[in-house]
Amino acid sequence: MPPLHLFRKKEWKTTLLAALSAFCVYTCMYAFRKPFTAADFKEQELWGVDYKIWLVIAQTIGYTASKFFGISFIGAMNNEKRAPAILKLIAIGWIALLFFALFPAPYNIIFLLINGFPLGVIYGLVFSYLEGRRTTEFLGAVLSASFIFASGFTQSVGKFVMLQWQVSEWWMPWITGLLFFPPLVLFTWLLDKTPAPDKKDIILRTQREPMSKKRRKDFIKTFFPGLVLLIAAYVMLTVIRDYRSNFASNMWSELGYSKNAAVFTQSELPASLVVLILMGLLVLVKKNIHALLINHIVIIAGFFIAIISSLLFMEDNLSPFWWMTLTGVGLYMGYVPFNCMLFERLIASFRYVSNAGFIIYVADSFGYLGSNGILLVKNFSSLDISWTTFFIKMVLIVSVAGIILVALSAAYFQKKYNQYSPPVNPYLNYG
Repeated sequence: MPPLHLFRKKEWKTTLLAALSAFCVYTCMYAFRKPFTAADFKEQELWGVDYKIWLVIAQTIGYTASKFFGISFIGAMNNEKRAPAILKLIAIGWIALLFFALFPAPYNIIFLLINGFPLGVIYGLVFSYLEGRRTTEFLGAVLSASFIFASGFTQSVGKFVMLQWQVSEWWMPWITGLLFFPPLVLFTWLLDKTPAPDKKDIILRTQREPMSKKRRKDFIKTFFPGLVLLIAAYVMLTVIRDYRSNFASNMWSELGYSKNAAVFTQSELPASLVVLILMGLLVLVKKNIHALLINHIVIIAGFFIAIISSLLFMEDNLSPFWWMTLTGVGLYMGYVPFNCMLFERLIASFRYVSNAGFIIYVADSFGYLGSNGILLVKNFSSLDISWTTFFIKMVLIVSVAGIILVALSAAYFQKKYNQYSPPVNPYLNYG
């Protein structure tokens, strides 16, 4: 990265405004996705299975389908259509929550599936404003901190709405969305004012363009072995991260925190800060391949934190609060790089004209497919195991496997870089 004096005061103001806008837009999106998980729906069952499980599965299926749709939708998105698309898609998700409240169980399950589909492409739309810049690590770190913070924060808001305003668990998701829609409109408008990457950005981070179907296939073919290793690790991270997020209320209840609405936010703040600092500091790493490998190291370190904190908790050497908090730190240290920095630096390292949103959605689609699989195994098999115990076992197994996969990926990309000759790329064009 060039010395900091090359960034004029105006450029830093623009960067900070873009970061704030992206953070707030994505936080607002979570208000239409996560608050329903703060409710337990204890009085409802369908075919002998807790109703909340059906709701989580329905929304996750919609979200997963959206990720597969997003591979082409985000990869080929026209920049001028991004802001209207964000507002329209989130509005569809909000309307689905209204029908979820109006229709009785079990007929309202379908509206959680409808809710999940439009929300699944919002991340790619927001990130498209931030990629391909000298400050993308900082911008991406702020955006990533939003979904760590927003998951707990919007659940806390949902819990507050139920406890303090006496709103039913059926209407709570829509009411929570109502609170967040006005700021969503404001910050989407501000985000849309973000200027495109300049010439210095393009020189240092490679030009970003929409990708045709052929270009997407060529990209995957070029880096196929490394992508398989990374995506396999990401699938496992998504499974345990999504499980922790969706059933945090159940685990906190088992751990004795059922009446504490603030615990959702309190437990996620350390992860938000750690990820923001770690990922933001990568903006100081000038050489792209070095930053790519550092991302691998951060992911591996996150797996180790998740393992150690879980083992300490099992031996009663760590409190339930700090166990949940530290596993969150470790899992997000692994999860967040995949959502921007890792693929951002991959593209920049090999000077491959493309966009990071496309490959992020390839990884996400398989990640959420894996999440669906685990939900089905946990809830429809004969396993008689608590939410917390099942989570601990997943953390230990996934972390060991993840360390191996990410280490192999680092070795692959280092070797690939040593052999790679950028001019052979048929799409290399600095404009």
